[in-house]
Amino acid sequence: QVQLVESGGGLVQAGGSLRLSCVASGRTLKNYHMGWLRQAPGKEREFVAAISWSGDFTLYADSVKGRYTISRDNAKNTVYLQMNSLKSEDTAVYYCAVLKYVSAHSPVDAWGQGTQVTVSS
Repeated sequence: QVQLVESGGGLVQAGGSLRLSCVASGRTLKNYHMGWLRQAPGKEREFVAAISWSGDFTLYADSVKGRYTISRDNAKNTVYLQMNSLKSEDTAVYYCAVLKYVSAHSPVDAWGQGTQVTVSS
């Protein structure tokens, strides 16, 4: 069983940046597609970004395209989410996940505990 631990969340002003990290233990991530999802208060959890096991293919939600970048370092068993030009509507708990497919609708095989991102306007 893989354990995922996110970090890097916090409070930032609109227009600012944050980088989230997701470190895995228990299994190597190099064979798994990975993703980030988020859940804002009162809303359903939604897809944010995904990356293939090799890092060659990435996918983004339209709402974050051009502002967010997902990347991975398989040697460090870590996945990142660089978030730039943050908006108040990006406020949410962000979850790292092991995905079955590189798809916005992929089943999730494992979840992290989440990290809070709050963007003040």
